[in-house]
Amino acid sequence: MVKQIKRFTITVKFVEMSSTNKKVIQALAETISNKVGHFNKKEAECLIQKFNTLLDAQKHPYSSVSGLDRNRLKDALHTLFEMTDDFILDRVFRIFDKDNDGFVSVEEWIQGLSVLLRGTLDEQMKYCFQVYDLKGGGFITRDELYLMLKDSFHLDEEDEINELMEIVLKKMDHDKDGRLSFEDYEKSVKKEELLLEAFGSCLPNFMKKFEQQVLEKQQDE
Repeated sequence: MVKQIKRFTITVKFVEMSSTNKKVIQALAETISNKVGHFNKKEAECLIQKFNTLLDAQKHPYSSVSGLDRNRLKDALHTLFEMTDDFILDRVFRIFDKDNDGFVSVEEWIQGLSVLLRGTLDEQMKYCFQVYDLKGGGFITRDELYLMLKDSFHLDEEDEINELMEIVLKKMDHDKDGRLSFEDYEKSVKKEELLLEAFGSCLPNFMKKFEQQVLEKQQDE
């Protein structure tokens, strides 16, 4: 009889905790969806649940970390979207990590995905330019172009890289100052949208697959 009472008490507590946790997630989802945009409340709930799954897989015993570290985010983007360029993924992590604390919070996670999955062309241009602006100086310099072209096109010969760089600058450097400003990049992309990811793949593949498996599936459950 005592054992039955204990089992009943534990079950009730579990249900209460589950119910409380669900309410917390719903409240958080509503706040974030209102702030971030592109995702409704139900979709934000799904993304919070996915974040919690990723966070649980990352945690070590006695860890109090409440965000995804660099490696965990890179692994997640690789697994979910087949984003494989390690050089580019390092930059993506920096952009997701808005407060520069070394971890991606749940709000930063949803905010980042909102641009990757649902962002307008203007939002995605700003995001991609941030990825390519390696030093954060507001311009893509020759040195930065050299590194990205070498990485993206797997080139080893310096002459080949320099030749490609000159072609890029001739096509995209509209004010002819030897570097690419956001205005140069924006003008080029709006004229030819394929140039959005000109210096490396920083937007996800298989977006529809992710939406079906994570957003739509969890909403149905």
